[in-house]
Amino acid sequence: MAAGDTTAWSTPGCATQKETMIKEGYPLSYAEGFDDGCHSGNKAGGSLFDQFKKDTRRFEQDSQYAQGWSDGFRQCESQQEATQRQTRMAIEQQKLTEQRKQNKLQEQYHLEREALKGVDTSNLNYFK
Repeated sequence: MAAGDTTAWSTPGCATQKETMIKEGYPLSYAEGFDDGCHSGNKAGGSLFDQFKKDTRRFEQDSQYAQGWSDGFRQCESQQEATQRQTRMAIEQQKLTEQRKQNKLQEQYHLEREALKGVDTSNLNYFK
């Protein structure tokens, strides 16, 4: 995978994303920038578990760190936004399913009431 590639990262086992990138041949500075940018992108995308993280002095002076930070930010922000969107869609789908169930029960109740209109049910009290 080449530097700047936006393919999703997966970290096998307990290796951190930064360690995995270094093992894959990325420069340490790029990997550290990517890691910081990813945390920042996750935060910008709506994560409650990440914090904005950027070494501004290093970003201005180290082009590999800056490129890694920018790549990590864009990739992780997009992934976080997609996750948030999928969560919202799942919640809305569940609400829709529950509303359909409720509508079906109300419709059934209405049909039963309509079917009994005009029928003398006073003798049914003896079955209680």
